[in-house]
Amino acid sequence: MTRRISIVLPAYNERESLPVAVERTIAAITDLVSEFEVIVVDDGSTDGTHEVALELLRELHPKVRLAVHPANRGYGAALRTGFALARFDLVFYTDSDNQFDVGELQHFLPLIDEYDVIVGFRVYRYDAVLRSILSWVYNRIVSILFRVRVRDVDCSFKLFHREVLEKIVIECDDFFVDAELVAKARRWNFRLLEKGVRHYPRMAGETTVRASHITETLKQIALMWRRIYFPSRRHLDSVDKLEVQQREASLEVSPDSVESARA
Repeated sequence: MTRRISIVLPAYNERESLPVAVERTIAAITDLVSEFEVIVVDDGSTDGTHEVALELLRELHPKVRLAVHPANRGYGAALRTGFALARFDLVFYTDSDNQFDVGELQHFLPLIDEYDVIVGFRVYRYDAVLRSILSWVYNRIVSILFRVRVRDVDCSFKLFHREVLEKIVIECDDFFVDAELVAKARRWNFRLLEKGVRHYPRMAGETTVRASHITETLKQIALMWRRIYFPSRRHLDSVDKLEVQQREASLEVSPDSVESARA
């Protein structure tokens, strides 16, 4: 069966990890699909990731495409940008820190014919104890409030049919986007399947998730629940505007501009 896939890799201060992530992604996906693109979204990095991403674009375009946020806007905003640029029928995203093996898509792709969304869950987590505990509590709250039977909603290893992402308007700019995507897919009655993936220690860099985010996350959960189940007219109008902006905005960097800058 012919399959074409867009792979979105958000990157924030991943100078060391990004080249490895792109190389491994291309190596893993080449024999699994008929056509693919890797969309790197540099979310306002300050550690040299931008320069690394430009070099990858110059060397690997059109397999690799690049979008750049002038300043850090958050994980959800990076996914929103990447999804808006995606051209193919299947859309997948994961992190650029190499804690997942993109090759495990070989177990996801045969199942996507029967489901609309396949959500990965980490069979063993290489995270700090505090983050693992917070994640467990967070997952229980999200499961109850949004009626999703997903044990690891914030696992950044998810595969979608394009039509799902065309239906969902991403409102969250931060890491709560993982829950937003699953909650809205459930709300619109898309078919979800959960499948285990291996999780590996970080190669470089550090996580941006902190215990101090708990209060803000709880506020986000409450606000998203209200917006999904009891949306106001004002909110619906703002979502319509956001959808238009999402379609019209283009933050993609062209290979020609890279060559011109080097000249």
